[in-house]
Amino acid sequence: MTAQIISGTEIAKQIREELKQEIAELRQKHNLVPGLATVLVGDDPASQVYVGSKAKTCKALGIYSERHDLSAETDEPTLLALIDRLNKDPKIHGILVQLPLPKHINETNVLLAIDPKKDVDGFHPVNVGKLMIGEPDYLPCTPHGIQELLIRSGVKISGAEVVIVGRSNIVGKPLANMLLQKKAGANATVTVCHTGTSDIAFHTRRADIIIVALGKPKFITADMVKEGAVVIDVGVNRIGKTAEGKAILCGDVDFDAVKEKVKAITPVPGGVGPMTIVMLMLNTLKAAKMAAGLAQEEVKYGI
Repeated sequence: MTAQIISGTEIAKQIREELKQEIAELRQKHNLVPGLATVLVGDDPASQVYVGSKAKTCKALGIYSERHDLSAETDEPTLLALIDRLNKDPKIHGILVQLPLPKHINETNVLLAIDPKKDVDGFHPVNVGKLMIGEPDYLPCTPHGIQELLIRSGVKISGAEVVIVGRSNIVGKPLANMLLQKKAGANATVTVCHTGTSDIAFHTRRADIIIVALGKPKFITADMVKEGAVVIDVGVNRIGKTAEGKAILCGDVDFDAVKEKVKAITPVPGGVGPMTIVMLMLNTLKAAKMAAGLAQEEVKYGI
């Protein structure tokens, strides 16, 4: 069996073109430009890259962006004061505080400080609660990206047995809630496995769709999946460097072995990663439209 390679790079490109057109129309018809502020505390190299990618994507799509880089020594009151100012700024529709934060800053306090209407990451408890009852303003970016990968690749989700390996607040828990909703692009039977699961392979072997966000290189092996399953690999693990010093990356799935057995699989890199940023742009667009009192299109992006 030759697996279909689900390219997040290509699907994200399609969505970017759709967003670019809608953002241009929004500017033309309503003189409205979506605005995103990113806040980075410290100089973590990976976070620097992520924030830079978001700013670059904003520019390409016609989204106004502000980048606030703070030193690692910044105290919590200073950070909270910046968030308060951004909450009140009408040019800013979305606020993203890059995680992780330095240990001396309470992450929960920071997330709670963001206006839920500007919480384009979907991490505020108000937005988590709305997601739980099936009435979200915003869907969390990585889970939404995964859902879009499945929808746009023609994978049947309704009625499918979905096994999610990993229960983080960023991926596993929200994705489970999204896929079990009685809605288009969902309506699946969902099992969540984690470090307390006694036999993960028992569950993954019966799954029609396996989504892995565990942070363990090549954890899912060929004997853990059934013939014809669909595998979405969220993991990005650095397992070494090339002679030129470039990082060697792999996912949480043993890609080379598993792809010989499954119907479809995402690569690492080039799978889920590109989708996360484009879903952030979608949420920023939604936030701008909500702030202006404009109607939201239902189901266009699997919501």
